[in-house]
Amino acid sequence: MIDQKIREADGNLKVAKATLASLIQRKRSEDHQRQALSGRIVDLTKRATSALNAKNEVLAAQAASAIAQMENKVEIRNQTLACLVQKTMRLRSGIEVGHRRIIDLKQGAIQARALRREQDIQIRMGPLSRGSSAEEAEELIARVLGRDDPFEHSEILSQINNDLTHGSITDRMTDAGLGDATRATAASVLDRIKATKCLKNPSKYDANDKI
Repeated sequence: MIDQKIREADGNLKVAKATLASLIQRKRSEDHQRQALSGRIVDLTKRATSALNAKNEVLAAQAASAIAQMENKVEIRNQTLACLVQKTMRLRSGIEVGHRRIIDLKQGAIQARALRREQDIQIRMGPLSRGSSAEEAEELIARVLGRDDPFEHSEILSQINNDLTHGSITDRMTDAGLGDATRATAASVLDRIKATKCLKNPSKYDANDKI
């Protein structure tokens, strides 16, 4: 719509320029005809003067009549030229204003198109900030990051099964020193290492050393 209005304004400006060209052409034509009449007036005035010097009153009077008619035509053409000059100046001024206005309109149209593109992008980007696709992606990421560790889950499940078979109470009693060991512990491993070392070097250990 903006481009269409600018084309219409540009078309009107072209019409105004064509009209101005016609006015200038007409003004030049009027000026040429006025100059031609002025030249004829000068020539007839010389001839009328010669007729008077020759005492030819008839030719002098005819020349004077022609000079008067041409002077009247010159006056009319002077008025026409003055009118054409005013019209030309007004139209030229209007064309200059219109030309600057169209330049401003074209610049404004460029800015409007850029703003419209930005608005279209914002409209298309809108669903990403508030729509289901972005929200679903965020939910999927959170779901993956918040998913339970399967290894930990297996250990917990094994512990639950052990509790159900009363295995855990046996382990706790063993850790308290009640009954035979059911599993290796740090203490049992350390005792085994000491025992092995004592067998290899019995003299280094006192009889009171605890194994």
